[in-house]
Formats: sequence, C-alpha cells, structure tokens
Amino acid sequence: MSGALALEARPVSGRRILGFMAMVVGMFMAILDIQIVSASIAEVQAGLAAGPDEASWVQTSDLIAEIVMIPLSGFLSRMLSTRVLFVISASGFTVFSLLCALASNLQAMILFRACQGFLGGAMIPTVFASTFLMFGGQQRLRMSVLIGLTATLAPTVGPTLGGYLTEAFSWHWLFLINVPIGAAVAVVVWACIDIDRPDPGLLASFDWLGLGLLAGFLGGLEYVMEEGPRQEWLADAGIRYGALLSATCCVGFFWRSLTRRNPLVELRAFTDRNFAIGSLFSFCVGMGLYGSVYLIPLFLGRVRAYNSLQIGETMFITGAAMFVVSPIIARVAQKLDLRILMVTGFLTMALAVWLTATLTNLSGFWQMALPLGLRGAGTMCAMLAVNQVALGTLPPSMLKGASGLYNLTRNLGGAVALAVINTLVQDRSYQHRAQLNEAVTWARPGATQFVETLTQALTPRLPGDAEVAALKRVAALVQREALVLAYNDVLVLMALLFLAVAPLAFLVRRPRPAPPR
Repeated sequence: MSGALALEARPVSGRRILGFMAMVVGMFMAILDIQIVSASIAEVQAGLAAGPDEASWVQTSDLIAEIVMIPLSGFLSRMLSTRVLFVISASGFTVFSLLCALASNLQAMILFRACQGFLGGAMIPTVFASTFLMFGGQQRLRMSVLIGLTATLAPTVGPTLGGYLTEAFSWHWLFLINVPIGAAVAVVVWACIDIDRPDPGLLASFDWLGLGLLAGFLGGLEYVMEEGPRQEWLADAGIRYGALLSATCCVGFFWRSLTRRNPLVELRAFTDRNFAIGSLFSFCVGMGLYGSVYLIPLFLGRVRAYNSLQIGETMFITGAAMFVVSPIIARVAQKLDLRILMVTGFLTMALAVWLTATLTNLSGFWQMALPLGLRGAGTMCAMLAVNQVALGTLPPSMLKGASGLYNLTRNLGGAVALAVINTLVQDRSYQHRAQLNEAVTWARPGATQFVETLTQALTPRLPGDAEVAALKRVAALVQREALVLAYNDVLVLMALLFLAVAPLAFLVRRPRPAPPR
C-alpha cells in the first residue's frame, strides 16, 4: 500500500479534524472574498478615485487569476503535498489581502487582487479533495455537508458581511478581516495536516507551455464572459482578441493535456461517467448559485434602491435556510438514493426561481422570503448529492486533479450565468421599454390623464417646469418597469434550465456508499 493510501486508512484523529476545519475556514474566506467585495464595489471605486468601468477590474482580475489556479491545484498538490500547498495558498491570500487594504491606486489594487485570487484559488479544490482522502463512511458524508454548506453559504452571506463592514467601518475592512483569520488558518493547517507526501520530481516535468495555454484559455474566457456584456460582445476589438486568444489556447491546451505523459491537468477523469455528469451538474449549480446571488441584489439595488446592508439582510434568508436544512439533508442522504436527492434539489431550485419571477417594484424582504428560502434548501440538496456523485467513486490517485476540474466547472457556470444575465437583461429591458412606450403615448387617454395629474401635483414645487418634470418621471417609471419585466424573464429561463437538467440525474450510475474507515 502506498504512503498516501496508508495514511488514508488510519483513523481520523481529533488533530486532523481540527486541521480540516481550518482548511474549511480558509476555503470559506476564498469564496467569500469575491462576493464581499462585489456588494461594496461603489465604495471601493470612490476610495480609489476610479471610474465605473475601471473599478470592475477589481473583480475581474481576481476572477481571472482564481480560475487559472483552480485546475492547476491538483498538479501542485501532488508536487508539494496538500499541507504545503494549502499553507502557501492561505499565507499568500493573507499577505495580498493586507496589500489590497493598503492599496492607494487602482493599478496596485488590480495587481494585488490578481495575486490574491491566484494564490487563494488553490484552497477551494484542495478542501474538496481532502474530504474524500481523509474521511470515509458517514463521516465523509457529514464533512461533505460541511463543505457544501461552506461553498454555497459564502457567496450568499458575502453581501451581508460586506455591507455591514463598509457601513460600520470602511471598504478597507473587506480585506483586513482576512488577515488574522488567514494567519491562524495557515498555522493550524501546518501543525495538524499531514495526509500525503510531496513528489518534488514532478517539478522537472512541469509543463510551462501547458501553463501558458491554460492561462490564455481560461483567462481569455473569463475576460470575455466578464466584459462582453458591457462591450457589446464581438463588436468590441478587445473582446474579439480575447475570444480568439481563448479559442486558440483552448485547442492547444487540450492537445497538450491529451498527448503528454504527465499533463498539467489530468483530463482523463472525464472518462468516468459519474464525474462527467457530476461536473455538468456542478456547472448548473454554479449558474444558479452565482446567477441568483448576482441578479436579486441587482434588482434590489436598481429598482428598490436598497443599500448594501439592506441587500445583505434580504439575501441572508437563503443562507439561513441552508444552515437550517443542512443537518436534515445529511440524515436523508444516508438513506435515500443520491440521484433522487439530486432531482429533488434541482426541482426545488426550479420552483424557487419560478416563484421569484413575480417581481414587482414593491418586492422586498417579505415577498422574497419563501422563494429565497426554498432556493437555499434546493441548492444544499443538489450540491451535496452532486459532490458525492462526482467525486465519491474516483480512485484516490485521481482525486486531486479531478477536484480542481470539478470546482472549475462550478466557477465557469457562474461566469457564464453572469454574462448571459447581463446580456439578457439589457436586451429584454430594451424590448419591454419599446412595448411600454407604446402604452404611454399621447393617444392613450390613461397616459395623458396620468401626466396631467402628475403635472398638477408638481406645479407648486416646479412652476413653469412641472410638465417637463412629469414627463421625465413617466420616462423613469417606464424604464423601471421594463427592468423589472426583464429580471422576471431571466428568472423564468433559469427555472426552465433547472427543470430541464433534473432528469439527467438518472443517467448517473447509482453511487455505492463509501466504505467505513
């Protein structure tokens, strides 16, 4: 028996459980860091004296760097060992979090965010792989619930925590909060985790060309997904070049990975049917998780004029539901076919998003409580089952590389969802605005009467300009209602997506329960 497998067979001690819990905290920080900043991007923009388009790179640089590291983490974990890679990742994430808080200009912030995302990105897949390497039987299931809760809860509570920190202190604390926690995580993991041995010989076969192709492929793709909706896609030269770079590097990367003896990213995991279908489901979970976490705050901010703290309080309903149902789902998963649990999760997500697709300009906390709570429960169901199906049947030798690929699909799902949402909202709001404009012409008695009534109401405050102000108010109302209708259209499409993919669960081979360790 190899060293890794021998270690795997030992009983899990309290010391190793403590180390694993620290790893989960590190993963929570890495995922949280994306959403915690997005909720307060306006404050960061003001603090760095940047324009709206420039400030978006505070997010984009982090996402591009992180999405390159995630699939690379499997190779690095085998070369350095799980403990060393995770400690380097947590330490680098902590150092660059501090530098982000101290950044005095946009250029420095973008550089530090890219380094923070690249180094911190290794923590996420490493935790997923460690769950299956360290634990077995019911303990593995409980730990899978924990990391599933962490991976879904972090994006959900991000706006809440980000809004609170920004309102109570300043945007600098979005990064400073990582420093003491990150340092503690690195120390605990170094002291408590020792589940495998490094293989320094892999350094000699490190595929630098493969790394360049991987960076060009995923970095270009993430750039296109992030910036495409704002730049009218291929109408912009930068987007065209980004798409060309991504497509060219994609072909080269796949050729390199499939022909090298020791590739940087092991793609053969996709030959396992459960892993391939599980990765597809992970992509869909990413679309639902990141898409809804993006769309609902967008509605609350643009239509309801909520501040970041109010948005966070509303979105916390989903996180609270996840926390409440997670132990129940863990018990059910011990007795129920995971394929049924997966279908239940996706159908619940479909129902939740469908119920959300009744937004009006008055929708707020109480109107969204039920659908947001259902979405949290459905996401937990789906994610727990998908994690077990995708990674639970792979041999230990493939787990590290497969974990990176699996987490990559979830992040790509989120990137695609955000790009599609922005494009659809723009297109559908334009169409709805054109339709609504036909209903408020001078030929419509109801519209003219409304303008006259509004003009009379504004006359005492704006004598001489009341009619112009009334017309502007009507135009703003039309734009607002068109936006609400566009959001509802996108939510309906998301619900149909979850409904369509749910039956695919029965293409998965029924997973056998993991043997007790």
